[in-house]
Amino acid sequence: MTDLRTAALMLALSTTLSVPALDGVGASAPCRAATQPTRAGDHPYVGMWVTTDGRIRHELLPNGRYDEARGARRSAYQGRYEVEGTSIRYWDDTGFTADGTFVDDNTLHHGGMVFRRE
Repeated sequence: MTDLRTAALMLALSTTLSVPALDGVGASAPCRAATQPTRAGDHPYVGMWVTTDGRIRHELLPNGRYDEARGARRSAYQGRYEVEGTSIRYWDDTGFTADGTFVDDNTLHHGGMVFRRE
């Protein structure tokens, strides 16, 4: 979980880096801010995210579900997720919750790890 200062900084950055786009054309900000949770299939982060060493593979599916593989263990964790601006929140099927932050369109910070879009 992030502390209060980090949350305040994230909020300030998401507000100042937000660039409105007309019909999706002309948006040039690296971070995409939103005021409402985004339906999974409507955000640019759907797809495979992998740690630098390739050990953890985190797939965000367009139906709002995720599937995470760890090492040789396929589907080690599965659950649902929701994206709001550059923040992502996870609810594992076992009840565990987690969160993360998209730094840009190709970098995700989650659970103390850095993921890159594959």
